[in-house]
Amino acid sequence: MNPLNMYRETSIKTAGQGKLIVLLYDEAIKNLDKAIAIIDSGTKQYDKASNAIIKALDIITELSASLDFEKGKDIASNLFSLYVYFNRQLTTANLDKDSAPLKPVRNMMLELRSAWKQIENTKETSGKGTAGIDVAG
Repeated sequence: MNPLNMYRETSIKTAGQGKLIVLLYDEAIKNLDKAIAIIDSGTKQYDKASNAIIKALDIITELSASLDFEKGKDIASNLFSLYVYFNRQLTTANLDKDSAPLKPVRNMMLELRSAWKQIENTKETSGKGTAGIDVAG
């Protein structure tokens, strides 16, 4: 294994829950960007766009599965509703080979990522670590 992959693996294994959520959003956004670029390029490399969309869908499924409705209550319920919407939009984009449904999802995921990053930074600067950031994914 090369050193960069070893670093990434160690970084993920030792990350707190909040950081993992940020990393998941980063990866989903990266795949949405890739799918949008491929579809908008007109190259008709739909298999590559589809693979990127499927990776983003897998991440959204993981985020959805990580929701704690008992602790998160309304926040978890609202995030779940967003994730259902994201899933529909990505599925539509994949079937229609159209990037338009991906763009609002990408923007909303970027906002959610920013919010989780801010929570993560607040936890780090307050010295409280990432404990308790399990209300949603």
